[in-house]
Amino acid sequence: MERMTRNAPTLLLGAALAAAAAMTLALTWEMTFFQDTWAFLINRRELTADTLLTPHNEHIVFFPVLIENLLLRVFGMSSAAPEYVLLTVFLLATATLLYVYVKRRVGEWLALFATVLLLCLGPAWEVLLWPFEITFLGPILFGLAMLLALERGDRRGDVAACAFLVCAIGFSGLGICFIAAAAVAVAMGPRRTWFPRAYIFVIPLLLYGAWYLGYGDEAESHLSLANVLASPRFVIDSIASALGSMAGLGTPVGAAPDPSWGRALLVGLVIVLGLRQLRLRSRIHPGLWPVLAAALANWFLTAFNAFPGRDPMSSRYQYAGAVFILLILANLLKDVRPSRNVLIAGAVATALAVGPNLVILKDGRDLLEPQSVLTQADTAAIEIASRTVAPEFQLTQEVAGTPSLPNVYAGAYLEAVEEYGSPAYTPAELLAAPEAGRKQADIVLSQALPLSTVTELGAYEPGGGGEACVLTGGGDGRPVPLSPDLTRIEVAPGPPAEFSLRRFAVAGEFPVTTEGAPGDSATLLRIPRDRARQPWFLRVEATQPTRVCR
Repeated sequence: MERMTRNAPTLLLGAALAAAAAMTLALTWEMTFFQDTWAFLINRRELTADTLLTPHNEHIVFFPVLIENLLLRVFGMSSAAPEYVLLTVFLLATATLLYVYVKRRVGEWLALFATVLLLCLGPAWEVLLWPFEITFLGPILFGLAMLLALERGDRRGDVAACAFLVCAIGFSGLGICFIAAAAVAVAMGPRRTWFPRAYIFVIPLLLYGAWYLGYGDEAESHLSLANVLASPRFVIDSIASALGSMAGLGTPVGAAPDPSWGRALLVGLVIVLGLRQLRLRSRIHPGLWPVLAAALANWFLTAFNAFPGRDPMSSRYQYAGAVFILLILANLLKDVRPSRNVLIAGAVATALAVGPNLVILKDGRDLLEPQSVLTQADTAAIEIASRTVAPEFQLTQEVAGTPSLPNVYAGAYLEAVEEYGSPAYTPAELLAAPEAGRKQADIVLSQALPLSTVTELGAYEPGGGGEACVLTGGGDGRPVPLSPDLTRIEVAPGPPAEFSLRRFAVAGEFPVTTEGAPGDSATLLRIPRDRARQPWFLRVEATQPTRVCR
């Protein structure tokens, strides 16, 4: 029993990691590929210098593209589950390294509280639930590994630190922050070691510089004088937002950002730490300066490149902000050994923060889930229309009903499906999918096939029709099943008629509309043949009789 009590923090850490892994996989298991991931799946399937080194949103993404290609070749594209498993591994590894770093400074209990807060950081739901965010996780993971390697104080640790920095910079520009940390760490050593150890940060910096000269200088940039002048406020709000997030006071999903609570926490924290330092007059632990350099580099570089959608309260920025704050606090509180009562209060505060943050995490998942449904439905429509869809057909927001798929073009998508399998619904699955997906599939299909109409005025024949015709209109509104190829819709003289169609959408909902037709006209509706057997249904809204004929 005594041994178990002594090892309680380690056992609880293992339980927290296992619970976090189960939570992440449970929340994401039925999700598919999302947003920027499609840029890699569609446009970077070949391992060439251009696909590996071309920037994405101004960042180097060498390792994320390499990993995506590896997963694609090993597991195919029929399921995104391998991506979510990899995301879970990255999250657990990052949390474990944070625990080790903090434990060395303030002990295992406070390290446990810090790790739990990071694992359950709901306001950072984008990072916790979206595999593409390994572009942000990667630099933090390998940056932490670099800091721990430097603490060895030997050549083997220095070599490992250099290798970790190369990995960090290969995931995204966030790695630059840890290059700054390494440079400060080397500069803090004896002067005689500066030159022999400079390779730790010089090699990664030169590699990044070579990439920037070859590829990165063409990347989109939002650097401006206005951003630079506004950067101090941006940085303060970034710190405040991350503090509020860790305390369970972060902005709920979909709510207007409000860093007020975080600002109050920041002011209080600065006062408490300042008074403590004045009272103890203890020497600040030297480990503070490298992590402070990395944190400030992160916040200021983000501020310099800010634009709408990249504000301090953005979900993806909360994770890195929380990590840097925890690293800074661990160094400021070095060798603190809290009393039993303080530990109990810390455990209670951690539990109180975790509860609201898990609610926010669940809300983030609820926001992503409909996007996953639309993705599987919209791509299913492209596959169904594969015989006639134009290669350049694009799933824009207006067509797809979501802003998550602008990187999906029919030609490139179908090539990827042929080679690696399909993540889309089958036609049978589409019939059982949520209503929003079924409705959007009809809209995409109508434009991908595409459906078309040609109307001839004065072409209604009062005595026409035959066995191949169905009478509707006259207020009937009864849907008429259609066959592929051509359908003739004859409208008797009178007010204009409206035509709407559905295929996979639920009964009573007709999401596809046409221009309709005036009275005394005949309209040819062309429906190209495709890969699904489910018929289209036509609803005619007209006060006068209308014939629908094959």
